[in-house]
Amino acid sequence: MKKAIAVLIIVLSLFSLVVCTPADNKTSAEAKSTAPENASKLDDSSNRVVIYSGAEEYRNEYFMKRLKEQFPEYDISIEYMPTGNLAAKLAAEGTDTDMDLFYDLDYSYAGLVEQYLADVSDYDQSIYMDDCRVVSNKYLCETRNGGAIILNPDVLAAKGLAEPTCYADLIKPEYKGLVSMPSPKSSGTGYMFVKSLVNAWGEDKAFEYFGALAENVLQFTSSGSGPVNALVQGEAAIGLGMTAQAVTAINDGANLKIVFFEEGSPFSLYGIAMPEGKQNRKAVREVFDFFYTTLVPEDKELFYPEQIYKYKTFEIQNYPTNIHYADMSNNTTEEKIRLLENWEY
Repeated sequence: MKKAIAVLIIVLSLFSLVVCTPADNKTSAEAKSTAPENASKLDDSSNRVVIYSGAEEYRNEYFMKRLKEQFPEYDISIEYMPTGNLAAKLAAEGTDTDMDLFYDLDYSYAGLVEQYLADVSDYDQSIYMDDCRVVSNKYLCETRNGGAIILNPDVLAAKGLAEPTCYADLIKPEYKGLVSMPSPKSSGTGYMFVKSLVNAWGEDKAFEYFGALAENVLQFTSSGSGPVNALVQGEAAIGLGMTAQAVTAINDGANLKIVFFEEGSPFSLYGIAMPEGKQNRKAVREVFDFFYTTLVPEDKELFYPEQIYKYKTFEIQNYPTNIHYADMSNNTTEEKIRLLENWEY
């Protein structure tokens, strides 16, 4: 079974290479981990910490800045890797990996590799929204990643095209070559759009739709960041992308527009974890603790405000409010494997 899972993830990853202001008085310091009983016995022989992250470059840069400030004595690195490739790496290497912790791995991928992950039941999950809690205690929630239809009005206007108002519009011939979407085989962002329409319309209709949409897609990107990047560069007019990334681009001066269709905003949950054995190293444990208590809340405050905490909310300029979320029920690892077996685009 382990081999089958590893092979499946590797195949999916190789495919991708070719194709708030707080609402109450609680603070991030209240999201404290319980120190392990054997904390004094943690191995402090190495100050090297290798982090693999599926987060965008600007978030990883922020994390590195904060980690260097907090732990000047440690040799910390963050290496970006798309979420599907990250899961493939861990599935192939198991606990014999250079990865000391990962950040921003989609829950459905994390479920595939949780057998290689350290138990994190020492950390309080009651601080999270109910749908964010991880029953296996092998990883912790750090992001709710909502999706949207993102438009470049300048490109649409230059081509004399109207703004789309529904998914059916995106398969009209006039939008051929102007749509960008992440591949669901390598990107959790891409998959969440597929899953949301499967739930909304049924599997047959949804896959028929994506077959038609593929005719208009400029490129199925390997990363969830691809569509917004293509929009900012003027290469695409319409992107199925991440709300948070679009907001960041808008706040940086890009002329983009965020819209939600009737089916609602698809979303994925992302987690942070340590491979089994890494939790016994002092440097790794301290860095993981710092993410849990401090960096994850700061990430919500600065970049990804969609709610994961039960008693804390965040606000960011130009971020949509009162978002209507899509039906993402039955978003399990097994369902993801089954649906992606039928993805041919």
